[in-house]
Amino acid sequence: MPNDHDDQGPAQYASPPCFMHELDPAFQIPLTDWSDVRRWRKAERERLIAARLAVSADARTVMSQRIAQGLDAIVGEIAGRMVSLYWPFRGEPDLRPWMASVNARGGRTALPVVVEKGQPLIFRAYAPGDRLEKGVWNIPIPAGGDPVLPDIVISPIVGIDPRNYRLGYGGGFFDRTLAAMPFEPLVIGVGYEQQRIATIYPQPHDIPMDRIVTEA
Repeated sequence: MPNDHDDQGPAQYASPPCFMHELDPAFQIPLTDWSDVRRWRKAERERLIAARLAVSADARTVMSQRIAQGLDAIVGEIAGRMVSLYWPFRGEPDLRPWMASVNARGGRTALPVVVEKGQPLIFRAYAPGDRLEKGVWNIPIPAGGDPVLPDIVISPIVGIDPRNYRLGYGGGFFDRTLAAMPFEPLVIGVGYEQQRIATIYPQPHDIPMDRIVTEA
């Protein structure tokens, strides 16, 4: 019989270990090389977005309402505070009704704007009814206004791990933005319970969320 051990180390898998997750969903391949992490993140991102889009629009509406209730419980008194939200994209929780309620209760809201690839985002004040224009990926952004600094940053997640590290869309905008801010806002990740994963293989530049809110 052929020897399963070589002279350099322990026994090797007879077939690639990348299929082990099909036998044991909790199995995680230890990744140490950044190029491997990037490939894994890309595949996991596609899987999680497809699963999110497979949820019916009605179910996502109900889950978004529950997330809004969770945000109220965490944020508390909103009057006089600036909250950055987002325009929903590819099945993300739709918090536009909650955005309107923030303004109705004396708070202010903003949306993030991509200025340039590889650079931090800026935030522009926005309230429902303000003029919008198309930004990157045709996502609506405020048509004008000076940058603002939010007290609370609410960010959609693609995936989230037990240490609150967020898997996003891969552009790195969010982490660069938080690192560049002159103070630390309260950072809340929002998503669905099904987006919880064992790890995102966090790197030194990744910044964890302060809190996570899902429909649960």
